Amino acid sequence: MITPPTPGATTPGMVCAHHHLYSTLARGMPAPPRVPRSFPEILEQIWWRLDAALDLDMIRWSAMLGAVEALESGTTAIVDHHESPHAIEGSLDVIAAACAEVGVRVVCAYGVTDRHGSDGARRGIEENRRFLAAGGGGMVGIHAAFTCSDETLAAAAALADEFGVGVHIHVAEGEVDADAAARLARLSSDGWLLAHGVHLDEKAGMQGTVVHNPRSNLNNAVGYARPARFAKVALGTDGIGADMLEEFRLAFALARANEVTTTPDTAWSWLEGCYALVPEARTDTVTWSYSPMDPWHLAYTTDVRPVEVIVDGRVVLSEGVPMLVDAAEVRAKAAEQAKRLFERL
Repeated sequence: MITPPTPGATTPGMVCAHHHLYSTLARGMPAPPRVPRSFPEILEQIWWRLDAALDLDMIRWSAMLGAVEALESGTTAIVDHHESPHAIEGSLDVIAAACAEVGVRVVCAYGVTDRHGSDGARRGIEENRRFLAAGGGGMVGIHAAFTCSDETLAAAAALADEFGVGVHIHVAEGEVDADAAARLARLSSDGWLLAHGVHLDEKAGMQGTVVHNPRSNLNNAVGYARPARFAKVALGTDGIGADMLEEFRLAFALARANEVTTTPDTAWSWLEGCYALVPEARTDTVTWSYSPMDPWHLAYTTDVRPVEVIVDGRVVLSEGVPMLVDAAEVRAKAAEQAKRLFERL
């Protein structure tokens, strides 16, 4: 039984179980060459063009801004999934350093894919290996089964086993990846992180935690994941910020629309499921602008903001303002990098 926080103005830090910090700069990007009319076209015309244009400076400031926005939302830990096919080597270090500078915990992974050939897949595997071998906190990333060969999937799973970590992968987000479980089930283990699972059969034998991303699923028109059917569920944003209270509200509203007997406790259990991924976040402290901080109040109360955040014993946000970095400077630098990024698209 999930126990919600004791009513009051203080909770542990929130956790975003699936983020793409590299997408923070995407807001306001130029329109794609033509209007995407399917999920594969959204990937091809928007996100795959974006990630191919990234360099390490863009990655740094995108991650920095994403971390600042997370902190300003009371989120102290991010499980990130990264891709930058023309800036692979060292990219996870850049993301980890940016988050550390802000004071936010991060679990990094590079999303391996064969979209850029076998050499691109090899370099992605090596970036995960390099980062983990150096002691970085992370998982092994895979973009999605439908963009990988069986050999690449097996190599990524073997690397995760070698380091005793899980695999962070998009699974059955759209119909194009509906057969993912048939290819992945034998490789998967309890430590895997299965982002989306919209078209995943809960009886298909996949092991791991399904990460529900309600706002992203709506935005991409891929369908409702019906997360209540899975045994282990966490909440993520798929790169649309890191405001987990807002994601909780939307998750509840969607669940309620699907089944009128659903209560806020169900969606809150998905938020609680994130702590299994980054248990250290439970030791962080967020003091909020609202009381009581319980699911039934929060499901219907908007604009609840953190007043103070303590991570690992250090005050990293006070009176709603980040303490370790100048948020205005971060936003200005990120805007400069966004301009560079947009010029490449």
